[in-house]
Amino acid sequence: MKELVMIIRPDRLEDVKAILDQENCGGMTISTAMGCGTQKGASDTAVKELKGLKTTINLLPKIRVQIVVEDKKVEPIIEAVRDKLATDHVGDGKIFIRPIEDAIRIRTGERGDEAL
Repeated sequence: MKELVMIIRPDRLEDVKAILDQENCGGMTISTAMGCGTQKGASDTAVKELKGLKTTINLLPKIRVQIVVEDKKVEPIIEAVRDKLATDHVGDGKIFIRPIEDAIRIRTGERGDEAL
């Protein structure tokens, strides 16, 4: 099993949800996030005074999508997300992949892939 953590543009969430539904992903966790990477924040950064210090706010809104899937589903999901979300511009997002040792469905006690 693998956990995929996708950091995406907020306006692309429905696309990712459709991909995960098409790939029969059992569930997902969605959170809002703020961040910057290669994009270095918005081009019209704001300068704010924070506790007496002037600071530039250069964080952009992002969505964090977390899923745990069987190993065989990882590559099809990655390919579908890249095909649908890649615009060739900075800020498209990132996908992080982590191994998951085990999963347990609390209600039934099912373990491993059956728990997904």
